[in-house]
Amino acid sequence: MAGLIILEGIDGCGKSTVAKRLAETIGGNVVLTREPTDSWMGRAVKDGDGKEVSPYTDALLFMTDRAYHVAEMVEEIKKGKLVICDRYYHSTVAYQTASLRRKGLGNNFDWLLDANTRIAIKPDATYLLRVPVDVALKRMSDRPEKSRFEKAEFLQEVSANYDRLASMDSTIIMIDATKDPDEVLEQILSDIKERNI
Repeated sequence: MAGLIILEGIDGCGKSTVAKRLAETIGGNVVLTREPTDSWMGRAVKDGDGKEVSPYTDALLFMTDRAYHVAEMVEEIKKGKLVICDRYYHSTVAYQTASLRRKGLGNNFDWLLDANTRIAIKPDATYLLRVPVDVALKRMSDRPEKSRFEKAEFLQEVSANYDRLASMDSTIIMIDATKDPDEVLEQILSDIKERNI
């Protein structure tokens, strides 16, 4: 069982929890990874130097980290492993399109999609965990650390960008993540089996 499975969705949708449980349930030759990575590039994306950078810089940092990460994932897949990734290029397209637009830099959806798909490998399946923004914000309110993306209007725009991506790619499967986590996990496991991944 070798391949690449992605878990996507807005902050607070439950993707990190589901990704971890999915990896534990499948077991065996599974690699659980995430973006941004823990490499120096991923740390630059997460931490920066305390200063706000331009949205273009942010987008390019995410893509630099991704180029590094893709090479690692390809090696694991070549070894016959199933790679489960918590976030991928879909996040960069969805979030950075919203960030760039909000800074008055126009609609960069097509540019971001093109640039990211040039460096990414195509996943076998991408599970887009869908929750209403108010549900996501409620879930995040219990977290000790806050994300810079935790604003309702912003997350609404990000969610719309994810929907646009899903309408363009048949490997993106929408999952109702308002359901019990066990149901969400079972739905994904069933789809993986059906797709013979």
